[in-house]
Amino acid sequence: MASFLIQTQYYPPEMGAPQARLSELAIGLKKRGFDIQVLTAMPNYPTGRLFSGYRGFRKKETLEGIPVIRTWIYPTKNLGFLSRLINYLSFIFSSLTLGIWGLGKIDYLFTESPPLFLGINGYLLSRIKNAKWIFNVSDLWPESAVRLGVIKHGFLLKLANWLEAFCYRKAFLVTGQSESIKHNIDNRFPNVNTYHLSNGVDIKKFGPEYFNASHRQELSPNGNFLIFYGGLHGLAQGLEQILYAAQQSPKDVHFVFVGDGPEKEKLIGLANQLNLTNVDFLDPVPKERMPSFLASVDICLVPLKTTLPGAVPSKLYEAMASSKPVIFIGEGEAREIVERYQVGLVVNPGDIPGIVSSIEILVKDSDLRNKLGINGRKTAVEQYSRETIIQKFLEYLDVLE
Repeated sequence: MASFLIQTQYYPPEMGAPQARLSELAIGLKKRGFDIQVLTAMPNYPTGRLFSGYRGFRKKETLEGIPVIRTWIYPTKNLGFLSRLINYLSFIFSSLTLGIWGLGKIDYLFTESPPLFLGINGYLLSRIKNAKWIFNVSDLWPESAVRLGVIKHGFLLKLANWLEAFCYRKAFLVTGQSESIKHNIDNRFPNVNTYHLSNGVDIKKFGPEYFNASHRQELSPNGNFLIFYGGLHGLAQGLEQILYAAQQSPKDVHFVFVGDGPEKEKLIGLANQLNLTNVDFLDPVPKERMPSFLASVDICLVPLKTTLPGAVPSKLYEAMASSKPVIFIGEGEAREIVERYQVGLVVNPGDIPGIVSSIEILVKDSDLRNKLGINGRKTAVEQYSRETIIQKFLEYLDVLE
């Protein structure tokens, strides 16, 4: 029985796209006979505070049958460079120490990036344990960091570019979350072995059958048309553009934001400044409730602040599986998916009139909403089922052996 270690800074009980994707990968590997374990940080994201019950240097627990080993991390909600760097480095050093002396035999080591710095740890640990190193790229850093203004041109960018190239060249396999990430790496590093390990959705957990009248009432007590965003309230999402659109939208349209993140307080302040009475910000909900929330709304929002290379938000797949029309704000591969399979409407980032117009079109045309929703469910089942994605990945690993 092959042993497989997933190394990631983010994992449940934290909520978010990487956490859900990696936990389902772990469960899928376990079902297929792998000796699977996870090496991760004490949960603290996105609040920047350690969750209750998690303290000290090491903690071992079992989640959904998966052994999870946690190590110390410096938690922070501060988006400043120094705080973020300390956050990343603290987990790198603590997890490397624990990985060397606290883990047994490893056949495959799967390192999640970002943070890109975790590649240092993954490489060293794979060499020490004589494991095949799989470096998984879910976001093209440092390129995305530059676009978001997190990293400026200079020494730090040169260092990040060097580290990115080092990780790609040293890995047994580089997996990309989207086709455009894979193509980007192929073009720049043609000798690197790459594979498209797509994001996806559990089509059994998300679906229109999870409609819940009480949850809809909870989200929209007045019975208004319901537009929903669920997920991280961060820099990359650009949620302020939704608030400006809400200011110009029909008053019987209600906007609900569920989740948390470093930008949430600013967003609430902006909503108050704009005197928005048709917007609610709700706390994060357990992941078990999200399928019924999605199935009980009218439109799902999938926004990005700017074009991020290779970014395909997981909330797009979940909305599609729930048979809900999407308003996607952004460009790139995610936009291509929405347009190719006709699962929603697309708007350029920052185009407030375009967002308002898309909302008005979908509010007025129930037939279009139904058509887009049906297309989304069909596409999720046929193209983005997580079970199928995991099975094909393992078949590919067998070919490499």
